[in-house]
Amino acid sequence: MWTKENISDQTGKTAIVTGANSGIGFETAKALYEKGANVIFASRDLRRGQLAIDTIRKNENAGKIELAVLDLSSLSSVKAFVDWFRQDHTELNILVNNAGIMAAPRGLTAEGFELHFGVNFLGHFALTGHLFPLMKDSADSRIVTVTSLGYTLAESIDFENLKSEKSYDRIREYNQSKFANILFSIELQRRITAKRGNVLSVASHPGMSNTNIGRHMTAEVIASFVDLYGAQMEPWQGALSTIYAAVSPDVKGGELYGGDIDGGLRGYPAVNPIADIALDEAAAKKLWEAAEEYTGIGFP
Repeated sequence: MWTKENISDQTGKTAIVTGANSGIGFETAKALYEKGANVIFASRDLRRGQLAIDTIRKNENAGKIELAVLDLSSLSSVKAFVDWFRQDHTELNILVNNAGIMAAPRGLTAEGFELHFGVNFLGHFALTGHLFPLMKDSADSRIVTVTSLGYTLAESIDFENLKSEKSYDRIREYNQSKFANILFSIELQRRITAKRGNVLSVASHPGMSNTNIGRHMTAEVIASFVDLYGAQMEPWQGALSTIYAAVSPDVKGGELYGGDIDGGLRGYPAVNPIADIALDEAAAKKLWEAAEEYTGIGFP
């Protein structure tokens, strides 16, 4: 059973955690900070980010915390965050692409993309692309992209509806965005391996966790999910798979980490099987090329 107590000393490492003000992101950022890392709390809302930081008990053995604004629904905000980061940082060891929305009302990003696809995937693709040159020159660097087991319910990426041109379904769009995340994580590792790079790209998921990502769903819908899939874990436990993916020396690129029981829905960190749809290289390549077109960012 792997817990936070198994995390090695992270002193000297620099980490960025998106959506660090609550839920899985907060628990991940907190764990890294407590083990000595310099952690950038990337948050869309600076007030909420500061409130989250204020709840962490500082001690002399902990690392450092920096707070910065990052709105993944705006590619210009992503670029501004990266410009800010690179002013004072020459390396990045850990990038946790965690921030996300679930079952939100219909909305569009600044660039006109459906909000789930834009925030959960496209913003993180752009962020990773901007930061990748720094990471490939940093020691023991790894990129953790948070997906969801909901990706298994997405049959494909509907490239003709990425701006809600045809229709909108909040659960379908969420599942599609998380499918895009795992396709991206695996394809990134393929490309790193092909270039004999030393960065690790891995995916994680929190299983059934009680976080505020479900704030747009009614109590009845949440209750139906619990009836169907079982009890929810507390955020600290749901975050363990992401923390494990970020720090464990046993992690391998291209893998998916989740719970070790109930098909990954609960438990403690373990390698989870990846559904065949996420191993489709043609689908991943098509998504990658589309994302480069949509963001204007090409990975070196």
